[in-house]
Amino acid sequence: MNMKAVNSMNYEEFIDLFGNAVEKCPLIAAAIWSKRPFTTVVDLETSIFEFIDSLPQTGKEGILRCHPDLAGRELQSGTLTADSQQEQGQAGLTSLSQEEQEKLQHQNSRYKLKFGFPFVICARLNNKSKILQELTARIQNQPQQELHNGIEEVKKICHLRLQNIHW
Repeated sequence: MNMKAVNSMNYEEFIDLFGNAVEKCPLIAAAIWSKRPFTTVVDLETSIFEFIDSLPQTGKEGILRCHPDLAGRELQSGTLTADSQQEQGQAGLTSLSQEEQEKLQHQNSRYKLKFGFPFVICARLNNKSKILQELTARIQNQPQQELHNGIEEVKKICHLRLQNIHW
């Protein structure tokens, strides 16, 4: 990524390019735009992560709520972001059997009921069986631990999305 070009972007261009680095959270890109100049992509990523870490619990929960259910309604209706569509497809979530689909929906519902936000995992680093295994295991966690786990997964997703931006 050409950091000189990134640093010379106006606000709108910056939001257009980085607004979905964190799923449906262009506010994060807006908040870090003023941190320019960035020396490297790692510097940009660090600014995003520091912003996320500085948020109160409700802000972090809000970030998690911006994520779609894995293999959920948005996938079925075709309304996922292009990034999420690609990530869920790579993990095999677009080709689930009826039984796998029902199990995932059931576990997603249980998870969301318990924690108040959807289960978030970096799909690109997992496959459908590992995702279901993690979902089943993480339902057992305490809310604070799961908030932490979810945010760490958001950071993994963001890292990979930033690596995919070629500008």
